[in-house]
Amino acid sequence: MSSQPRTQEPPAGKENPSAQARALPPLGFVSWLIAIYWALYFVVGLLDKPYFYGFVYGMASALVFALCFLGWWWSRKGLSLGEKTLGFLLIFGGAVAAGKFAHSTMNILVLCSIGIPLVATCAMAWIFLVKQAILPSSRVGLAAVAILAWAPFLVLRNDGFDARLRSHVHWRWAPTSEELFLAQKPAVAGAAGVAKPAAAVAAADPHEWTAFRGPDRDGVLHGTHITTDWKNSPPPQVWKHAVGPAWSSLIVVGDYLYTQEQRGPKEAVVCYDSATGRELWSHEDTTRFDEAVSGPGPRATPTFAAGHILALGGTGILNCLDAQTGKLQWTRDVKNDAQSKTPMWGFSSSPLVVDQNVIVYGGGEIGKSLLAYRLDSGAPVWTAALGEQSYSSPQLTTIAGTSQILMFDDVGVSAVDPASGKILWQSGKPMKGSPRPGQPHLVGDAELAVAVLDGPGVSLVKISKEGGQWNVAPVWASKDLKPEFPDFVVRDGKAYGFDVSIFSCLDLATGKRAWKEGRFGRGQVILLADQGLLLVLSEGGEAILLAADPQGEKELGRFPALNGKTWNHPVIANGRLYLRNAEEMACYAVEPAGQAAAH
Repeated sequence: MSSQPRTQEPPAGKENPSAQARALPPLGFVSWLIAIYWALYFVVGLLDKPYFYGFVYGMASALVFALCFLGWWWSRKGLSLGEKTLGFLLIFGGAVAAGKFAHSTMNILVLCSIGIPLVATCAMAWIFLVKQAILPSSRVGLAAVAILAWAPFLVLRNDGFDARLRSHVHWRWAPTSEELFLAQKPAVAGAAGVAKPAAAVAAADPHEWTAFRGPDRDGVLHGTHITTDWKNSPPPQVWKHAVGPAWSSLIVVGDYLYTQEQRGPKEAVVCYDSATGRELWSHEDTTRFDEAVSGPGPRATPTFAAGHILALGGTGILNCLDAQTGKLQWTRDVKNDAQSKTPMWGFSSSPLVVDQNVIVYGGGEIGKSLLAYRLDSGAPVWTAALGEQSYSSPQLTTIAGTSQILMFDDVGVSAVDPASGKILWQSGKPMKGSPRPGQPHLVGDAELAVAVLDGPGVSLVKISKEGGQWNVAPVWASKDLKPEFPDFVVRDGKAYGFDVSIFSCLDLATGKRAWKEGRFGRGQVILLADQGLLLVLSEGGEAILLAADPQGEKELGRFPALNGKTWNHPVIANGRLYLRNAEEMACYAVEPAGQAAAH
């Protein structure tokens, strides 16, 4: 009588490793899911795409990945309920736990778009190696792999993203540039700083830089000539030092520089000596704006008017300060007055002073989008019901012989009477919640070139007035120049600016691109009108001098001016180039020697 060989059973309480490996789920679908996700992650990251599209894609792709992975994991028949629950907790519960114990900058954006796909990939790699009998199968092993994959998010800090949404990470215990600045910042004697003669800041020269993007907010500088042989003789550095983080730009009045900074829990309006970079005074409020994409600090640029400095902070505090001493004249909470919320990227509207009114954008949903206050007292004057959100600033212009304030927000471009706040006309496609930045640009006497007015690109509209009735007629809309947060400048019927991240020239007569050549990242540009020069500040901190030539890009030289991500607008005044970013500020001499001596 023959007998069948007996299969040896594993000891009680132990599983057969080969049987357990066979029970693990097949990885065909999820392997393709992981491969496609990471391939697109790196390929899309290299594409020259609009910032907003990249942001939405990052979040949407991570959500699709998470849902597909979750559905695949819970549908596996070879796994017990306990194993499915363990995997879910390790990957998705791990994201919650990491968010609780990680540095505050490792927020939901980072954990969802990078963390969950990374941990899921590591876990599936472990399962693959188990199925190949390279590693022993165990729940402990899977848990260890997931924990190790989450570990970097506990020991790293995210110091914001660049324009391509690439994160800048450091050890969480390493000091930030802001902490280093505060530790090394010299003390300023006296709360009011160092006084200078009042006449030095009672009024401004017409050619000085007294407001965001210049006196007319168009990035155009008149009455100034600079050296142009930057290839052989780049501008010499006059001074450079660390500053507190902010995306505010600078204004220049006589011997004074003004800007805003974040200094720990304090938001500061700061005055510097333009010749030395030495701090003269600062006014501080206990408030802090911070967000994961750009980092901490105020966004708006101060404005000078009649011996006053007007500054709007990232959380909506509007201060009127004495330009000489920094003494507080009055303050308002714009967020409270407009009954709005702090925007995703902070209050970014630089104040505008018209006659005796200070105009700022507050947004909100109750019809108090644009607000005017008395310059001498801060008393409310009027409000105008426009959109709910904007990263643009009000600007004054004259069209059809009528002085008007232009405001660009999520309802489009609106023109408002400076004295009463009455809306004169509106144009553009409403885009609720759209982060519309940039300024409208007057072309000729009655046309406006506006970015993102009817969608991505630039639109040209013609404004006219007949019998007291305002008319706005579209001329063309073009996608040949797609500015985002960087603005553009206009000279001789041509617009020069960034088409996403590549510097370009657009013919404003036709809306057709003249050229697209300069790769500087998403930087900023100003125009020296008298010489036909473009000063471009790259996202990496390089200063580049170009000829404003519609025939093609003609570079006259460049030099490394700042270290670190640079989104702040450059300034030229009194023969000096002033630059700053979230880490440092610098001054370079750019005026010809003969003219410098004349000053």
